Amino acid sequence: MIGKVFKAYDVRAVYPRPLNEKIAWQVGYASASHLLASAAEVGRLDPMGRSIVVGRDMRASSAALRDALVEGLRDAGARVIDVGMVDTPMVYFAINHLDAAGGVQVTASHNAAKYNGFKISGRDARPIGTGTGLEEIKRLAAMADRQRVTPAGGGREDRDLWNAYRDFLLARLDPELRSGDRRLKIVVDAAGGMAGAVFPKVFGEVPGLEIVPLEFGMSGDFAHEPNPLVDSNLDPLRAAVVDRKADFGVYFDGDADRCRLVDDRGTATGCDHLFAWMAEERLRKHKGEAFVFDLRSSRIVRETIERRGGRPIECRVGHVFMKAALREHGASLGGELSGHFYFEDHFGTDSGARTFVEICNLVANGSRPVSQRMSGFAKYATTGEVNFKVESTEDSLDAVRSEFADVETTGLDGVSYDLGDAWFNVRPSNTEPLLRLIVEGVDAPARDAAFTRIKSVLGRPVA
Repeated sequence: MIGKVFKAYDVRAVYPRPLNEKIAWQVGYASASHLLASAAEVGRLDPMGRSIVVGRDMRASSAALRDALVEGLRDAGARVIDVGMVDTPMVYFAINHLDAAGGVQVTASHNAAKYNGFKISGRDARPIGTGTGLEEIKRLAAMADRQRVTPAGGGREDRDLWNAYRDFLLARLDPELRSGDRRLKIVVDAAGGMAGAVFPKVFGEVPGLEIVPLEFGMSGDFAHEPNPLVDSNLDPLRAAVVDRKADFGVYFDGDADRCRLVDDRGTATGCDHLFAWMAEERLRKHKGEAFVFDLRSSRIVRETIERRGGRPIECRVGHVFMKAALREHGASLGGELSGHFYFEDHFGTDSGARTFVEICNLVANGSRPVSQRMSGFAKYATTGEVNFKVESTEDSLDAVRSEFADVETTGLDGVSYDLGDAWFNVRPSNTEPLLRLIVEGVDAPARDAAFTRIKSVLGRPVA
């Protein structure tokens, strides 16, 4: 059963089969064994060096899985600090705030409420995924047998960090918004997920922010699918922004580490376009800084960064790779097409709340509405990401290579080609037998011509 729940970046599956409390204990025991061994290697044998932060989201199964996970962590000798029902970025904050050995968040992110899982982080909230320790945790979990373990008796304490988290985030918010000298009206759709806890506790009493809440209740299920990339999920938010004459709206996924922007006209913006805006504004004051973006991003991202004197760093898709690249290049910001945004001042991690702060600052520091300020980034025509179900991802990639044999290619993640008036990337999914394609062109005809040619190789897209 262990093999069915470990994915490329985390542990995730349907509850209670195949993911259940037995596996949660195994994951806890294995995670603690790995994290404590890593702490010992750097001489961290003090109490905080043996401490592991645990949080959970609002799913009906999260409390029971959290309890079993904690027992596994303690049986392996970890001192557990339970920060309660929180968004995933708060676990990243807590690891650094407390100088802990690592942390685990019980969540399945944007997946339906019947799913659950574990996001595991190491010291400094460094991600643990494929290539950074998740294979070792999987191996240890498969061998862990609760009946044969002598519990090491690690301690446990509950810790409320909401005030510290609030202070940390609001210190990054524009002073005029904090004081109320500048005011914004913002519609926030939490989809029944963890943003419904974050906003009242962190932003609820900020004088300059008038928050219009949508779906802040946390029943254990979601009010609607908490995936910001599905445009139809944004319909209530779009309507509310227009109806309430808001400055903008934001939509969060289940564990609130992703955020998507809707402008004042109710139009959903591309996350790559939002990232280009973030980079452009930052480069007005900080020339030469590096910015990391995933290779699916619009060409306008690279062009904007270069035009403003920054250093564009293209990266593989996935938070493990993005966070590593952010640290390697000393980048101030990172962004993915999926709505994950990474901040140097948030320990190089992704955070929906920190993204919200950044958007507020951008809007507060300008006079034009969001729709006008974003319009210049929609320069090129894109298909968005399109999925193809294939028998063999490698055979299909070989077929693409053969079709475009006369065109220079790069292989950072899958294959990428520049056809002149259009460009595209095809990469394998990390979790399914799918190829994911994104095509962009100088205009719609160029995009469509390239898309048609690629479909002749890959077949019909899947919904």
